[in-house]
Amino acid sequence: MKKEIISILTLGCKVNKYESDCLAKKLQAMGFVTSEELIVADYYILNTCAVTNESEKKSRQYVSKINKLNPNAKILVCGCASDANKDSFLQKNGVDAVFDNQRKDLIIDYFEGKLYDDVRLSGFNYNLTDPKIDQARAYIKIQDGCNRFCSYCIIPYLRGRSVSRDISSVVEEARELSRDYNEIVLVGIDMSDYKINDRYALRDLLLQLSDIDARIRLGSLEVSVVTNDLLEIMKGMPNFVPHFHLSLQSGDDDVLKSMNRKYTAREYVNACEMIYSYFPNANITTDIIVGFPGETEENFASTMNLVKKVKFGKIHCFPFSAKKGTRAATFVDTAPEIKKDRMNRLSSIAEELQKEYNLKYVGKGMEMLIEETEGDYLVGYSENYIKCYLPNNKNIVIGSIIKVKGLELYKEGLKVEYGK
Repeated sequence: MKKEIISILTLGCKVNKYESDCLAKKLQAMGFVTSEELIVADYYILNTCAVTNESEKKSRQYVSKINKLNPNAKILVCGCASDANKDSFLQKNGVDAVFDNQRKDLIIDYFEGKLYDDVRLSGFNYNLTDPKIDQARAYIKIQDGCNRFCSYCIIPYLRGRSVSRDISSVVEEARELSRDYNEIVLVGIDMSDYKINDRYALRDLLLQLSDIDARIRLGSLEVSVVTNDLLEIMKGMPNFVPHFHLSLQSGDDDVLKSMNRKYTAREYVNACEMIYSYFPNANITTDIIVGFPGETEENFASTMNLVKKVKFGKIHCFPFSAKKGTRAATFVDTAPEIKKDRMNRLSSIAEELQKEYNLKYVGKGMEMLIEETEGDYLVGYSENYIKCYLPNNKNIVIGSIIKVKGLELYKEGLKVEYGK
């Protein structure tokens, strides 16, 4: 008897990817064949994103793509975009059900033929853990939701308030994953708000993960979590990798205040200097919004100066786009031509800084996680998140960690050779 096929299509953040992988494992155990590709299937699960207007638009466009590919398929929609505008999906041909963002686990009930209620959870959803993993590194969701309410962000309204997973279950999953994977990434919507009994507990979690036989990498962090105590624990971990994605958004105090970000530019720089004092070779990466409403040329110059001071290894910069339902959507927007000019200038500096950081590793040894093949190269990331390209002339298993040495700049990373 032919097994039914479910195509699980995921947009957006690593938390979405983790949740999709958990669904895939449960569905496979029920006898379904799952795929992450847009292929001809019997069912489609569309795990959507709404962090930007473009990502929400892309989520809706996927429904049309599915209908063209297989007009008879049933489409199930979940994720932030479906929460933001549920009716816009229900009205589309082929959409059979839309699930609350916090109850993606009810998709399993759907396939079991059970009745389900579209209700919200009050705590961490333990029905979506233990993912199916096809990639080289594994992810563990330790936290969900957000309490920060940045003026430009819709996510707190869609993901709900911050909830954290208990330490023992994270450690248990990490031990299980470390049997098959050499790197584990901890992720969350606001991982810096990881708390147990209303007390910040990221340090306690890391202490218990220090003996896991796999590299431990962290997702995005906020300035507030960077303390000497936490960095001391990280430095003492034999498996911690020195890559810090520290959200910036703007390097100007006036803009940060308008964004409702709870730190100053000086506090951000202090956090980076603290990181460098413990990890001199740390790769600090960030996100920056360009052309936020009210951002003057002077404000933008402050951001540029901070960027040069910190010397980021990589910057994800993007122009401000008003998101309906947020406070910033009511602000007077910056002219498109100004955004474009500032994007070009910041992107140019970001490219220079990335090359400058990568050049420090020419002639130096690194440990590269092999993630995929690309043409004649094995491709992956070093412990400090430099993208490495290794000539594919040996039979190396995807997911292996090997010693390499930097040779020269190549694409957005380094061409490397086998090291000792």
